[in-house]
Amino acid sequence: MADDFAERYRDLLTGSYDCVDRIVLNAYYPLGHSPGGFRIWWRRWHGDSDAELDDAHLMRLAGRFARRVRAWAGANSVPVIDCKAGERKHRIAEEYLASHSVGPGVFLILVARARASVWKVRRSAGGVIMALEKKSEYVNHYSFHIMDPAWGHLVVKMSGHPPFGAQVILLVFPRFARRQGARGRDGRADGVAGGGGADAACMAVCA
Repeated sequence: MADDFAERYRDLLTGSYDCVDRIVLNAYYPLGHSPGGFRIWWRRWHGDSDAELDDAHLMRLAGRFARRVRAWAGANSVPVIDCKAGERKHRIAEEYLASHSVGPGVFLILVARARASVWKVRRSAGGVIMALEKKSEYVNHYSFHIMDPAWGHLVVKMSGHPPFGAQVILLVFPRFARRQGARGRDGRADGVAGGGGADAACMAVCA
């Protein structure tokens, strides 16, 4: 029998989950995954112009995102930890929570490299865009660990490169276990929400 969450969002979900420790929502942004769509996304952000749509400006956006995340974290006393390959990032967060008292909001940021789609721009000698090519590369991803009053510990994971793909992970098991005395097994949710966009979140950081 479908639970309340799956029933409420059934039109946005594909697949199902059968564990109670976490729910994963991928904020898939359709415009960011086709050449024409990515160009529309860029124009909406830059006054209906793609004059500055090139590799240099895309790399600058990634650098600006990284600098502003770290500057915000430093100003708000939020630790930023650069993770090595293979590290279990949820364990790092668990150890932090075990030794620190945190209030609502972002309490930890983890940075790790993972594959993501990045765009390459090819222009003619006259500056006309000839092609937009999507490639898969290892780039920095930022996991914002948040303590929410209702859900408890949740994570928003974002790629640091345009169009800033995002994933929301609701770590619901700890709260469920405290209330219900339940015992869960290690697993991941595979319900995927479609149609959401990460562009608003990235603009707040990068604009």
